[in-house]
Amino acid sequence: MRGVQLRGAVRRTLPAVAAVLLAVGSGGCRLTAGDGDDGRPVSVGTTDTVSTLDPAGAYDAGSWALYGNVYQSLLTFGPGSATPVPDAARRCGFRGDDLRTYTCELRPGLRFANGHALTAKDVKFSFDRIVRIKSPQGPGSLLETLRSVEASADGTTVTFRLKVPDATFPLKIATGAGSVVDSRLYPADRLRRGNEADGSGPYVLKDYQPGASAGLERNEHYTGAVKKVGADVTVRYFADPDRMSQAWKRRSVEVAARQMPPADVAGLSSSDSAVRVHENAAANTRFLVFNLREGSPVQPPAVRRAMAAVIDRQAIARDVHLRTVEPLYSLIPQGLTGHATSFFDAYPKPDPERARQLLQKAGVAVPVDFGLAYSQGAVTEQEAALLKKQLEATGLFRVTTRKVAWQEFQEGYARGAYDAYCVSWVADFPDPDTFTSPLVGAGNAFHSGYSSSRVEELIRATQQNPRRGLVADEIRSIQKIVAEDVPMVPLWQKKDYVLSTAAISGTQYLSDGTGIWRLWMLGRI
Repeated sequence: MRGVQLRGAVRRTLPAVAAVLLAVGSGGCRLTAGDGDDGRPVSVGTTDTVSTLDPAGAYDAGSWALYGNVYQSLLTFGPGSATPVPDAARRCGFRGDDLRTYTCELRPGLRFANGHALTAKDVKFSFDRIVRIKSPQGPGSLLETLRSVEASADGTTVTFRLKVPDATFPLKIATGAGSVVDSRLYPADRLRRGNEADGSGPYVLKDYQPGASAGLERNEHYTGAVKKVGADVTVRYFADPDRMSQAWKRRSVEVAARQMPPADVAGLSSSDSAVRVHENAAANTRFLVFNLREGSPVQPPAVRRAMAAVIDRQAIARDVHLRTVEPLYSLIPQGLTGHATSFFDAYPKPDPERARQLLQKAGVAVPVDFGLAYSQGAVTEQEAALLKKQLEATGLFRVTTRKVAWQEFQEGYARGAYDAYCVSWVADFPDPDTFTSPLVGAGNAFHSGYSSSRVEELIRATQQNPRRGLVADEIRSIQKIVAEDVPMVPLWQKKDYVLSTAAISGTQYLSDGTGIWRLWMLGRI
């Protein structure tokens, strides 16, 4: 998922045998208040941005973090697990051996927070409208293998028909793309506007101020995988890490999640008993993405390869991020099946002379003028400035940087408004497919215009294998092709850090690389 953070990476190896993806089942749980709840909402700060309250219109970390608490999907991920478990569903599984028919039986008695019954009709409606609306900022690219959805006449069963075999489909519907909305209140062919959200998740969105706050209260109608909730929550949204840092230092927020300034993270001390620091496995990744449309100054492959040959990731990690990030040399980050170092193999060190030769051989006139866009996030201005400095120091490029508000930024790169743009990505689910199909597949979420028949064949081959630990060779081949074609340059990856006061419990479960933001795990000690 993209974003201020799009969706991105984990440091966990997956089970070699994923039979659990073929059939999952569970009992039901009613939501009950957790221990230590004194009635006061826990205040959580984040720099993530909510693009829209309608799940058909967003594919970014900030929106999905909220969706996972307000809406319910058929499946979800438990803390620390890479295997999806039933949430709105009672059980799910593939029918037959061809991985093209997936069926879910709903839990009995499901209701939205507004009291309306939730049936298979609502599930079908929710998926159908994502496909029908085709929002450029929506999660449609994640559901590209979906052909159709059927709801049983009695409203208890949903059947998904897939265009091609896709062993990762259960992982995909456990994300924000699988959020079930009330078919009585959401338009079938357009996004719902306004500041209301009607879902069946653990929380009810009681108050929402765009860009400022979201007030969440327990949903007494919820039935699903969550056993109990710790406290009501108020999420506060900050325009940049420095403002969230100031709020944290004043303790006007009790939990500080993505993203704190690098200097704050680098200065964290385990000796401070008043502060709890949790480092989780959810690695964020950052890419410099290129617009490959006809007429773009970075469309010629030699231009992109020349940039890959001179970008100094070590300097970015050291000078901008104060070593709170690690240089990333491939599409797939460390910790996921098939991780490689394809860009390091192809471009082992910054080499301006090699870049000059690449451009000269291709007949590209220098300097190459292009624009570089970026949006909010930790030290994005300093990062863009250093990229500009590195590229221009060669005499081969002339770069114009531009900071753009998040919503405008998403809309801009979707229509090809920028020559190059820096985007972060956070994993939708703990599997390498979350970096291949959405980022370099046809119709990718970066809207780069990149397409490769070789990559498409390899993506399909990996999706046909339910033994997810055995797709490493194909994943490495994809990364090698990407390093050759250079539709993007990977820059860095990093872990998430969550800070909390000593009075708050459950922050170690808030996020863990599965794409779920478990606000319901927070409580007071």
